[in-house]
Amino acid sequence: MPTWTPQVTVATVIADRGKYLLVEECDKVSGALVFNQPAGHLEANETLASAAVRETREETGWDIQLCGLLGIALYTAPGNGITYHRTTFLGKALAPIEKALLDPDIHAVHWLQYEEILANSARMRSPLVLASIELQRRGICYPLDLIYT
Repeated sequence: MPTWTPQVTVATVIADRGKYLLVEECDKVSGALVFNQPAGHLEANETLASAAVRETREETGWDIQLCGLLGIALYTAPGNGITYHRTTFLGKALAPIEKALLDPDIHAVHWLQYEEILANSARMRSPLVLASIELQRRGICYPLDLIYT
């Protein structure tokens, strides 16, 4: 029997003055440019929170402060059949990093209004992108110490 191993990922929802920080990246299965929150895989010896901060820096060039936890989701991508265990954090943008070198997979970094995100909903990397923004808009925010080590 094959081993089932979900991939552990993190993401951040960063909102500032009515806009959301998103990245535009190439979907490795379809080749299409899609929108996603700053997100990525947990690395060895890393906490979920530190992974979220690192991924946001690497993908957007922004320093952030985590404010809370939006939720945890399981998602099986139809394109590759991989199941992702995603922890999504709420964060606050502090400042852009001077001369930041972005992850090579990132095509562009955008601050988009909610209406722009809805207008591009077919271009979201997964349903988790819009779902996590909706959680933030509803005021969902769990304390960071919900996750402990």
